[in-house]
Amino acid sequence: MAKLKIVSEEKINAKKIAKAVYKTLNQRAKLKAELVFMGEEEMQKLNAETRGIDKVTDVLSFPTLDSVRGKILEVKDYPYETEKGRLMIGSIVMCNQKIKEQAEEFGHTEEREKTYLLVHGLMHLFGLRPHDRRR
Repeated sequence: MAKLKIVSEEKINAKKIAKAVYKTLNQRAKLKAELVFMGEEEMQKLNAETRGIDKVTDVLSFPTLDSVRGKILEVKDYPYETEKGRLMIGSIVMCNQKIKEQAEEFGHTEEREKTYLLVHGLMHLFGLRPHDRRR
């Protein structure tokens, strides 16, 4: 059983990514994150509502836990964020059109771009900035 479960309605091979991030950050508890894909119009609206930036972006992260940077998460510390024994760490939203555009721009596959953005989003859910070095 995966220790970090990525829940998404769209098909994405997230198990390997989740396992790598989980292991790299030395996590031990059963965790869960939601992954949502949306179109440009929805993403622009969400970005404007949540960040005050009225433009399309590639990925947004919405952590459910505060002050978790560098911490080993434990379910007992967040009883109200637990669902079926898993600690919900937050949601990641990706824009399908930006994924396509950026994959083309950088000369790689859409799968590669989704992977990059998922890692980026997960780092934010763990309270890290993507350019932070490993602890």
